[in-house]
Amino acid sequence: MRFALGVEYDGRPFNGWQSQPDEQTVQDMLQRALSEISGHQISVIAAGRTDTGVHALEQVVHFDTQVERPLTAWVRGANALLPESIAVRWAHTVPEEFHARFSAHGRSYRYLLINRSIRPAIHAGKVGWFHVPLNLTVMQTAAKFLIGEQDFSAFRAAQCQAKSPIKHLQQLDITRKGEMLIFDVSADAFLHHMVRNMVGCLVYVGKGKYPPEWLAEVLASRDRRLAAPTFSPEGLYLKRIKYETKWGLPQLNYDGEYGGIL
Repeated sequence: MRFALGVEYDGRPFNGWQSQPDEQTVQDMLQRALSEISGHQISVIAAGRTDTGVHALEQVVHFDTQVERPLTAWVRGANALLPESIAVRWAHTVPEEFHARFSAHGRSYRYLLINRSIRPAIHAGKVGWFHVPLNLTVMQTAAKFLIGEQDFSAFRAAQCQAKSPIKHLQQLDITRKGEMLIFDVSADAFLHHMVRNMVGCLVYVGKGKYPPEWLAEVLASRDRRLAAPTFSPEGLYLKRIKYETKWGLPQLNYDGEYGGIL
């Protein structure tokens, strides 16, 4: 039998998603809990990896087991064994042809950025921070240059393992709520550090270092060295993995949750 899970986590205590020898990753913690419930070693496959310090509102994973357990065991049972920074939100049976990564046809991220002179305390570790005032209008103008199917080599980390740098960016919306800038980004798939590198470039435009058209020049160059430094991971959230309705997975809505912050 194959099961899919929706998993929420705070990325701060972990060395990213991907399993590591020190076993201090989200994947390690989840596999340990599921293995205890099943009575045998469980290996999970995720829709995508997240780096150290990056959070997830809904990471999607799948795993196989021949052990029969009610769906509640994979949710409440797992949550009883997981640290408080990880929670399984839902469990669903899926056909064997379902694959958390390869069945996905889209991914959405949200980046939260506090824009004020004083560093955040209440939201420390959960938001990015930039101390110089940012011009939202010019950032929105610059963001439009990135929309569409394009070569995003200039926003790709050196260690990226993706076969192609060409991705279809469908959404890059930037809004402001008080001191918070909210970046909503959707694409068919993302390169390693792609979102954080785009945010870094948009911050450069917002603070007046470059005009909006500079982003188009960086994109066309396909040269990572011309782009801004990778922005901090703390404000980045894997928001949603998109699947066809035929899989019957829950469709959770994160817009407006947590008082509209996330």
